[in-house]
Amino acid sequence: MLRIGILGAAGIAPNAIIIPARRRDDVEIVAVASRSESSASAYAATHSIPRSYGGYERLLADPEIDLVYNALPPSEHSRWSIAALESGKNVLCEKPFAMSADEAKLMTTAATDTGLRLIEAFHDRYHPLSTEIDRIVASGRLGEIVSAHADFTASIPFDPASIRHDPAVGGGSLMDLGCYPLHQLRALMASEPEVLDATATVNSMGADLSMDASLRFASGVTARMTCSMVEDSELNSSLDVVGTLGSLHVDNLVFPSKGHTISETRDGITRNSTVAGLETYDHQLAAVVEGLASGERLLTEGADSVAQMQAIDAIYDAAGFDRAALR
Repeated sequence: MLRIGILGAAGIAPNAIIIPARRRDDVEIVAVASRSESSASAYAATHSIPRSYGGYERLLADPEIDLVYNALPPSEHSRWSIAALESGKNVLCEKPFAMSADEAKLMTTAATDTGLRLIEAFHDRYHPLSTEIDRIVASGRLGEIVSAHADFTASIPFDPASIRHDPAVGGGSLMDLGCYPLHQLRALMASEPEVLDATATVNSMGADLSMDASLRFASGVTARMTCSMVEDSELNSSLDVVGTLGSLHVDNLVFPSKGHTISETRDGITRNSTVAGLETYDHQLAAVVEGLASGERLLTEGADSVAQMQAIDAIYDAAGFDRAALR
Protein backbone atom coordinates (compact mmCIF):
# COMPACT_ATOMS: atom_id res chain seq x y z
CA MET A 1 0.00 0.00 0.00
CA LEU A 2 1.39 3.38 -1.06
CA ARG A 3 0.37 5.93 1.57
CA ILE A 4 0.07 9.52 0.35
CA GLY A 5 -0.03 12.82 2.22
CA ILE A 6 -1.16 16.02 0.52
CA LEU A 7 0.60 19.34 1.12
CA GLY A 8 -1.99 22.06 0.65
CA ALA A 9 -5.79 21.97 0.77
CA ALA A 10 -5.74 22.54 -2.97
CA GLY A 11 -8.55 22.58 -5.48
CA ILE A 12 -6.54 20.49 -7.92
CA ALA A 13 -5.97 17.59 -5.52
CA PRO A 14 -9.34 15.81 -5.85
CA ASN A 15 -8.97 15.26 -9.60
CA ALA A 16 -5.19 14.95 -9.55
CA ILE A 17 -4.69 12.43 -6.74
CA ILE A 18 -7.66 11.80 -4.42
CA ILE A 19 -10.11 10.34 -6.95
CA PRO A 20 -7.44 8.37 -8.87
CA ALA A 21 -6.22 6.89 -5.58
CA ARG A 22 -9.73 5.72 -4.73
CA ARG A 23 -9.87 3.84 -8.01
CA ARG A 24 -6.93 1.68 -6.91
CA ASP A 25 -6.54 -0.90 -4.15
CA ASP A 26 -2.81 -0.29 -3.61
CA VAL A 27 -2.91 3.47 -2.85
CA GLU A 28 -4.39 5.38 0.07
CA ILE A 29 -4.64 9.09 0.85
CA VAL A 30 -3.92 9.16 4.58
CA ALA A 31 -3.37 12.83 5.45
CA VAL A 32 -3.62 16.44 4.33
CA ALA A 33 -1.91 19.54 5.69
CA SER A 34 -2.80 23.19 5.40
CA ARG A 35 -1.45 26.31 7.03
CA SER A 36 -4.38 26.29 9.47
CA GLU A 37 -5.85 23.40 11.43
CA SER A 38 -9.39 24.46 10.57
CA SER A 39 -8.90 24.46 6.80
CA ALA A 40 -7.03 21.15 6.92
CA SER A 41 -9.74 19.59 9.07
CA ALA A 42 -12.54 20.84 6.82
CA TYR A 43 -10.75 19.59 3.70
CA ALA A 44 -10.14 16.19 5.29
CA ALA A 45 -13.81 15.89 6.25
CA THR A 46 -14.97 16.86 2.75
CA HIS A 47 -12.71 14.31 1.07
CA SER A 48 -12.81 11.55 3.72
CA ILE A 49 -9.10 11.78 4.52
CA PRO A 50 -8.26 10.14 7.89
CA ARG A 51 -5.79 12.70 9.27
CA SER A 52 -5.33 16.46 8.97
CA TYR A 53 -2.52 18.71 10.09
CA GLY A 54 -2.33 22.44 10.71
CA GLY A 55 1.19 23.03 9.43
CA TYR A 56 3.20 21.30 6.74
CA GLU A 57 5.97 20.20 9.10
CA ARG A 58 3.53 18.02 11.02
CA LEU A 59 2.58 16.07 7.91
CA LEU A 60 6.24 15.59 6.99
CA ALA A 61 6.85 14.15 10.46
CA ASP A 62 4.16 11.50 9.98
CA PRO A 63 6.01 8.17 9.71
CA GLU A 64 3.08 6.50 7.94
CA ILE A 65 3.42 8.57 4.75
CA ASP A 66 5.45 7.20 1.82
CA LEU A 67 4.76 9.84 -0.84
CA VAL A 68 4.02 13.55 -0.52
CA TYR A 69 1.90 15.21 -3.19
CA ASN A 70 3.02 18.86 -3.24
CA ALA A 71 -0.01 20.87 -4.36
CA LEU A 72 1.26 24.18 -2.99
CA PRO A 73 1.81 27.29 -5.16
CA PRO A 74 4.97 27.15 -7.31
CA SER A 75 6.72 29.60 -4.99
CA GLU A 76 6.54 26.91 -2.26
CA HIS A 77 7.54 23.91 -4.39
CA SER A 78 11.27 24.10 -3.78
CA ARG A 79 11.16 24.64 -0.03
CA TRP A 80 8.61 21.97 0.80
CA SER A 81 9.67 19.38 -1.77
CA ILE A 82 13.19 19.51 -0.37
CA ALA A 83 11.84 19.36 3.19
CA ALA A 84 9.75 16.31 2.26
CA LEU A 85 12.75 14.54 0.73
CA GLU A 86 14.84 15.30 3.78
CA SER A 87 12.01 13.84 5.92
CA GLY A 88 12.33 10.56 4.06
CA LYS A 89 9.37 10.97 1.70
CA ASN A 90 9.20 10.56 -2.06
CA VAL A 91 7.52 13.53 -3.76
CA LEU A 92 5.09 14.10 -6.60
CA CYS A 93 5.32 17.85 -7.20
CA GLU A 94 2.76 19.80 -9.20
CA LYS A 95 3.85 21.66 -12.30
CA PRO A 96 5.46 24.06 -12.84
CA PHE A 97 8.26 22.41 -10.91
CA ALA A 98 9.79 25.56 -9.41
CA MET A 99 10.15 29.30 -9.80
CA SER A 100 13.43 28.98 -11.71
CA ALA A 101 16.02 26.55 -13.01
CA ASP A 102 18.23 27.37 -10.03
CA GLU A 103 15.49 26.18 -7.67
CA ALA A 104 14.93 23.11 -9.83
CA LYS A 105 18.62 22.19 -9.53
CA LEU A 106 18.44 22.46 -5.73
CA MET A 107 15.40 20.19 -5.72
CA THR A 108 16.87 17.49 -7.95
CA THR A 109 20.14 17.61 -6.02
CA ALA A 110 18.16 16.96 -2.82
CA ALA A 111 16.52 13.96 -4.48
CA THR A 112 19.91 12.58 -5.50
CA ASP A 113 21.42 13.22 -2.06
CA THR A 114 18.55 11.51 -0.23
CA GLY A 115 18.20 8.66 -2.71
CA LEU A 116 14.48 9.41 -3.00
CA ARG A 117 12.22 10.24 -5.96
CA LEU A 118 11.03 13.70 -6.99
CA ILE A 119 8.58 13.53 -9.89
CA GLU A 120 6.95 16.44 -11.70
CA ALA A 121 3.21 16.08 -12.28
CA PHE A 122 2.92 16.48 -16.06
CA HIS A 123 -0.02 14.10 -16.13
CA ASP A 124 -0.62 14.43 -19.87
CA ARG A 125 2.76 12.84 -20.63
CA TYR A 126 1.56 9.53 -19.18
CA HIS A 127 -1.57 9.19 -21.32
CA PRO A 128 -1.44 6.78 -24.31
CA LEU A 129 -2.06 9.78 -26.60
CA SER A 130 1.41 11.08 -25.80
CA THR A 131 2.91 7.67 -26.62
CA GLU A 132 0.98 7.58 -29.91
CA ILE A 133 2.30 11.00 -30.96
CA ASP A 134 5.84 9.85 -30.26
CA ARG A 135 5.20 6.70 -32.29
CA ILE A 136 3.83 8.57 -35.32
CA VAL A 137 6.77 10.96 -35.43
CA ALA A 138 9.34 8.18 -34.86
CA SER A 139 7.77 6.04 -37.63
CA GLY A 140 8.92 8.48 -40.29
CA ARG A 141 5.48 8.71 -41.89
CA LEU A 142 5.64 12.50 -41.69
CA GLY A 143 9.15 12.56 -43.14
CA GLU A 144 11.69 14.94 -41.68
CA ILE A 145 10.07 17.32 -39.19
CA VAL A 146 10.19 20.92 -40.40
CA SER A 147 8.15 22.84 -37.84
CA ALA A 148 5.76 22.47 -34.92
CA HIS A 149 3.31 24.59 -32.96
CA ALA A 150 1.83 23.77 -29.55
CA ASP A 151 -0.79 25.87 -27.77
CA PHE A 152 -2.77 25.90 -24.54
CA THR A 153 -5.41 28.60 -24.19
CA ALA A 154 -8.08 28.85 -21.51
CA SER A 155 -10.23 31.65 -20.14
CA ILE A 156 -9.09 32.50 -16.61
CA PRO A 157 -10.84 35.73 -15.52
CA PHE A 158 -8.64 38.16 -13.64
CA ASP A 159 -8.71 37.78 -9.86
CA PRO A 160 -6.01 39.55 -7.84
CA ALA A 161 -6.42 36.94 -5.08
CA SER A 162 -5.72 34.03 -7.44
CA ILE A 163 -2.22 32.57 -7.61
CA ARG A 164 -2.72 32.23 -11.37
CA HIS A 165 -2.55 36.01 -11.73
CA ASP A 166 0.15 36.74 -9.13
CA PRO A 167 3.72 36.43 -10.45
CA ALA A 168 5.16 36.48 -6.94
CA VAL A 169 3.74 33.02 -6.22
CA GLY A 170 4.27 31.57 -9.69
CA GLY A 171 1.29 32.87 -11.62
CA GLY A 172 1.21 33.77 -15.30
CA SER A 173 0.06 32.03 -18.45
CA LEU A 174 3.46 30.47 -19.21
CA MET A 175 3.82 28.98 -15.74
CA ASP A 176 0.20 27.83 -15.46
CA LEU A 177 -0.68 26.85 -19.04
CA GLY A 178 2.30 27.28 -21.36
CA CYS A 179 4.40 24.81 -19.42
CA TYR A 180 2.31 22.08 -21.09
CA PRO A 181 2.92 22.95 -24.76
CA LEU A 182 6.54 23.74 -23.98
CA HIS A 183 6.97 20.32 -22.41
CA GLN A 184 5.17 18.71 -25.34
CA LEU A 185 7.53 20.35 -27.84
CA ARG A 186 10.59 19.33 -25.84
CA ALA A 187 9.33 15.75 -25.67
CA LEU A 188 8.48 15.73 -29.37
CA MET A 189 11.96 16.86 -30.38
CA ALA A 190 13.77 14.94 -27.61
CA SER A 191 16.11 17.92 -27.26
CA GLU A 192 16.28 21.38 -25.74
CA PRO A 193 15.23 24.56 -27.60
CA GLU A 194 16.99 27.81 -28.26
CA VAL A 195 14.56 30.67 -27.61
CA LEU A 196 14.68 33.02 -30.60
CA ASP A 197 12.17 35.58 -29.33
CA ALA A 198 9.09 35.92 -27.16
CA THR A 199 6.33 38.46 -26.66
CA ALA A 200 3.75 38.72 -23.91
CA THR A 201 0.72 40.66 -22.74
CA VAL A 202 0.74 41.51 -19.04
CA ASN A 203 -1.90 42.05 -16.34
CA SER A 204 -1.91 44.83 -13.75
CA MET A 205 0.07 42.65 -11.30
CA GLY A 206 2.89 41.97 -13.78
CA ALA A 207 1.92 38.40 -14.70
CA ASP A 208 1.81 37.37 -18.33
CA LEU A 209 -1.73 36.95 -19.64
CA SER A 210 -0.40 35.47 -22.87
CA MET A 211 2.94 34.37 -24.27
CA ASP A 212 4.12 33.69 -27.81
CA ALA A 213 7.61 32.20 -28.13
CA SER A 214 9.64 31.17 -31.18
CA LEU A 215 12.00 28.25 -30.65
CA ARG A 216 14.66 26.44 -32.63
CA PHE A 217 16.01 22.98 -31.94
CA ALA A 218 19.47 21.63 -32.75
CA SER A 219 18.08 19.67 -35.73
CA GLY A 220 17.02 22.96 -37.32
CA VAL A 221 13.34 22.46 -36.60
CA THR A 222 11.56 25.68 -35.71
CA ALA A 223 8.66 25.68 -33.28
CA ARG A 224 6.16 28.04 -31.77
CA MET A 225 4.78 27.85 -28.23
CA THR A 226 1.69 29.89 -27.46
CA CYS A 227 -0.49 30.17 -24.38
CA SER A 228 -3.15 32.52 -23.08
CA MET A 229 -5.44 32.91 -20.10
CA VAL A 230 -7.19 36.02 -21.47
CA GLU A 231 -10.78 36.11 -20.30
CA ASP A 232 -13.37 34.72 -22.75
CA SER A 233 -10.70 32.95 -24.80
CA GLU A 234 -11.86 29.70 -26.40
CA LEU A 235 -10.39 26.60 -24.78
CA ASN A 236 -7.68 25.04 -26.93
CA SER A 237 -4.91 22.53 -26.30
CA SER A 238 -3.36 21.46 -29.57
CA LEU A 239 -0.23 20.34 -31.37
CA ASP A 240 0.58 20.79 -35.07
CA VAL A 241 3.58 19.11 -36.66
CA VAL A 242 4.67 19.68 -40.26
CA GLY A 243 6.99 17.22 -41.99
CA THR A 244 8.36 16.81 -45.50
CA LEU A 245 5.88 13.98 -46.21
CA GLY A 246 2.86 14.94 -44.15
CA SER A 247 1.40 16.80 -41.21
CA LEU A 248 -0.17 16.00 -37.88
CA HIS A 249 -2.79 17.86 -35.87
CA VAL A 250 -3.79 16.75 -32.37
CA ASP A 251 -6.39 18.45 -30.24
CA ASN A 252 -6.99 18.28 -26.48
CA LEU A 253 -3.54 17.03 -25.49
CA VAL A 254 -3.86 18.04 -21.84
CA PHE A 255 -7.17 16.25 -21.11
CA PRO A 256 -7.56 13.73 -23.94
CA SER A 257 -10.07 11.58 -22.04
CA LYS A 258 -12.56 14.45 -22.49
CA GLY A 259 -12.39 13.82 -26.23
CA HIS A 260 -9.56 14.24 -28.71
CA THR A 261 -8.67 13.73 -32.38
CA ILE A 262 -5.44 12.75 -34.10
CA SER A 263 -5.51 14.03 -37.70
CA GLU A 264 -2.69 12.79 -39.93
CA THR A 265 -2.49 14.16 -43.48
CA ARG A 266 -0.39 12.57 -46.23
CA ASP A 267 -0.77 12.77 -50.01
CA GLY A 268 -3.75 15.04 -49.59
CA ILE A 269 -5.66 12.50 -47.53
CA THR A 270 -6.50 13.10 -43.87
CA ARG A 271 -7.09 10.18 -41.52
CA ASN A 272 -8.61 10.78 -38.12
CA SER A 273 -8.15 8.53 -35.11
CA THR A 274 -8.19 8.41 -31.32
CA VAL A 275 -6.50 6.28 -28.69
CA ALA A 276 -8.16 4.59 -25.74
CA GLY A 277 -7.18 5.69 -22.28
CA LEU A 278 -8.25 6.55 -18.78
CA GLU A 279 -8.10 9.98 -17.16
CA THR A 280 -4.58 11.38 -17.47
CA TYR A 281 -4.26 11.48 -13.68
CA ASP A 282 -5.00 7.76 -13.45
CA HIS A 283 -2.19 7.01 -15.88
CA GLN A 284 0.13 9.33 -13.96
CA LEU A 285 -0.60 7.66 -10.62
CA ALA A 286 -0.09 4.23 -12.18
CA ALA A 287 3.31 5.34 -13.52
CA VAL A 288 4.30 6.72 -10.10
CA VAL A 289 3.28 3.51 -8.29
CA GLU A 290 5.13 1.35 -10.81
CA GLY A 291 8.16 3.66 -10.91
CA LEU A 292 8.56 3.69 -7.15
CA ALA A 293 8.27 -0.09 -7.04
CA SER A 294 10.69 -0.77 -9.91
CA GLY A 295 13.12 2.10 -9.46
CA GLU A 296 12.74 2.93 -13.15
CA ARG A 297 13.25 6.59 -14.03
CA LEU A 298 10.01 8.27 -15.11
CA LEU A 299 9.49 10.68 -18.00
CA THR A 300 9.06 13.76 -15.81
CA GLU A 301 11.79 13.77 -13.20
CA GLY A 302 15.43 14.65 -12.74
CA ALA A 303 17.14 16.38 -15.66
CA ASP A 304 13.84 16.81 -17.50
CA SER A 305 12.46 19.08 -14.77
CA VAL A 306 15.61 21.20 -14.70
CA ALA A 307 15.66 21.55 -18.49
CA GLN A 308 11.97 22.50 -18.48
CA MET A 309 12.61 25.33 -16.03
CA GLN A 310 15.65 26.46 -18.03
CA ALA A 311 13.42 26.81 -21.08
CA ILE A 312 10.78 28.71 -19.10
CA ASP A 313 13.46 31.04 -17.73
CA ALA A 314 14.78 31.66 -21.26
CA ILE A 315 11.30 32.49 -22.60
CA TYR A 316 10.69 34.98 -19.80
CA ASP A 317 14.11 36.54 -20.42
CA ALA A 318 13.39 36.87 -24.15
CA ALA A 319 10.05 38.52 -23.37
CA GLY A 320 11.77 41.09 -21.14
CA PHE A 321 10.59 39.89 -17.71
CA ASP A 322 12.76 40.55 -14.67
CA ARG A 323 11.73 37.48 -12.71
CA ALA A 324 14.86 37.61 -10.56
CA ALA A 325 13.09 40.34 -8.62
CA LEU A 326 10.51 37.75 -7.52
CA ARG A 327 13.11 35.56 -5.84
